[in-house]
Amino acid sequence: MSETRLAILAVLRHDPLHGYEIKKTLERECIDLCSSIPLATLYNDLNNMNQEGLVKKAGIKVESGRARSVYGITERGRFALGDLSIAMHAMAPGLIAFPILEAGTDEQKAEYLPLFCDLEFKPATAALIEPRYDFDPNELATTATPLPAPPASGGEYVLNGQKCYVPLAAESDLLLIWAAEDGATQGFIVPQGTPGLEIGEREKNMGLKALATYELVLNDCRVPQANKLGGQAGCDFGRILNYSRVALAAMAVGVANAAYEYALEYAKERHAFGEPIASRQAIAFMLAEMAMEVDAARLMAWEAAWKLDRGDEATKECCLAKTYADDMALTVTDRAVQVLGGHGYIRDHPVEMWLRNGRGFATFDGMAMV
Repeated sequence: MSETRLAILAVLRHDPLHGYEIKKTLERECIDLCSSIPLATLYNDLNNMNQEGLVKKAGIKVESGRARSVYGITERGRFALGDLSIAMHAMAPGLIAFPILEAGTDEQKAEYLPLFCDLEFKPATAALIEPRYDFDPNELATTATPLPAPPASGGEYVLNGQKCYVPLAAESDLLLIWAAEDGATQGFIVPQGTPGLEIGEREKNMGLKALATYELVLNDCRVPQANKLGGQAGCDFGRILNYSRVALAAMAVGVANAAYEYALEYAKERHAFGEPIASRQAIAFMLAEMAMEVDAARLMAWEAAWKLDRGDEATKECCLAKTYADDMALTVTDRAVQVLGGHGYIRDHPVEMWLRNGRGFATFDGMAMV
C-alpha cells in the first residue's frame, strides 16, 4: 500500500475515542503528503483505494433501506479536509448509486447497486449542469422524449442536449443523465458507449486540478424506457437535489476547516516583532471569525441532514445550508491566504489550493444563488 493511501486511510478510519490531538496530527500529515504527491501517483492510488474500503467508508451509510445523511456529511466533510479533488473523485460513483438507492425501481437496484459493492472501484458519474448562463436544475434544456413503441419492445427515450462539469465522464461505465421530460427533471441511466453519447476533452478548471471533468453532448441518444430512474413513475428530483446540497455544504465545511486550522497553526508559529502573529488583534480576530463561520455552516448542514433523515420537507434548510457554506468557504479560505501573507500565495502551502477549490462551491450545482 502506498504512503498516500496509508495516510488517508489513517484519517478516515481513526477512532475518535483515541484522542483529538492524534486525529489532528494524522490529518495534518495527510494534507502535507497529498500536497506533495504527483498527480499521476494520486490517480493510480485512487483507482486502487477501494480495495482497502476507502470508498465505502467515505460513501453512503444505509439503514433500513435508506441512506443516512448525518453520517454521510460527517464523512464527506472529513474527506474533503485534505483535498477536495480526491474526495470528489472517490465519491463520484455515489452520484448514480445514491439516486438509484433512493428512487430506483427494485429491478434497477438489483441490476446496478451490486456493481458498487465490489472490492474494485467502479467509475460512474452523473451529468446535471448545462453550459448556459441561465441554468436551472428544475428547467433543463436537455430533453428526454419518449418514443411510442409496441408494448413488447418496452419503448425508448431520446436524449438531446449538452452537459458540462461531469466528473470522470470518460472513465465511467455508467452515467446518470438528468433531462427534462414534460417540464419535470428526471434521471436516465446511460451506459458508456451508447450511440449518440459524445464526451469531449477534459476541462481546464481554476481548481480541482486532480479531478477530471468533461463536457458531453447528447445527440439523439436512445435508451430503453427501463433505464428511466424510478421507472414510469419517475423520481422525486427535489429530494435528491437536497441531498446533493447537503453533501456539498459538508465538503465546503471540510475545505474551510482545513484552511482555518492551517492558518491558525501558522499564526502561532510565525513570529514577527518578537511575538507570534496570532497575538496581534487583527490576526486573532480574523481567526476567531473564521472559526465561527466554519461552525455555523457545519451546524446548518447537520440540521438540514437531520431533517432529511426524519423524512421532513427540508428544501429551505438545504438551500440555506448550501448557500451559506458557499460564501463561508470562499471567505475563510481567502482569509487563510491573508493570514499567511506572501507565503499564502505560493504553492509551498496548500491554502492557495483551498482558495481555488473553495471558489467552485457556488457553481458545483450550477447556482450561485437560490
